[in-house]
Amino acid sequence: MNDELFPDLSSEPDYASTAENSGDSYVPLAARMRPSSLDEFVGQSHLLGDGAPLAVALEQRTLHSMLFWGPPGAGKTTLAMMLCERANVRLLALSAVSDGVKAIRNAVETAQRDRSAGRQAVLFIDEIHRFNKAQQDAFLPYVEDGTLILIGATTENPAFELNNALLSRVRVYRLNALTTDSLVSVIDKGAQRVSLRLS
Repeated sequence: MNDELFPDLSSEPDYASTAENSGDSYVPLAARMRPSSLDEFVGQSHLLGDGAPLAVALEQRTLHSMLFWGPPGAGKTTLAMMLCERANVRLLALSAVSDGVKAIRNAVETAQRDRSAGRQAVLFIDEIHRFNKAQQDAFLPYVEDGTLILIGATTENPAFELNNALLSRVRVYRLNALTTDSLVSVIDKGAQRVSLRLS
């Protein structure tokens, strides 16, 4: 595997513009509605508001290993992408549904090369609760020695799904389901992004 399999999502393209330019009319709606910057992120003010933990980390431009726990649609993946963009670090994205130890090792190698070049890498693992203990142990040493920063996303209670060694090395942040007002804001912003008019 090479770096192309672990793209730097901090420079993610504008999917809507790409579709328009290529003539490809099928771009997933979720991708088209995804905010292009942290300023457009909706909800989770308890984490991103003035003086909140992630707001402080962003002001200092320093990230730490963390776990986002919350329901589907709360913005876990988007928040990880936006944090990495704001902190100007490489984001290596894996999914515990489809990736295993080999993919983790390849991501670690990329992070090691980045570290040698003076750049920090973040390993984002979606559905991290699907990794078994052996798979979780595979990246634990590299979190411990600072080779990479881990951001995991899960819909399940991490106290029951992640091993204690990993939990002791990350901060767990609970993401709340979006309120009705937040959902209306998301829909309005999404409609503007895809050039729709809501009546």
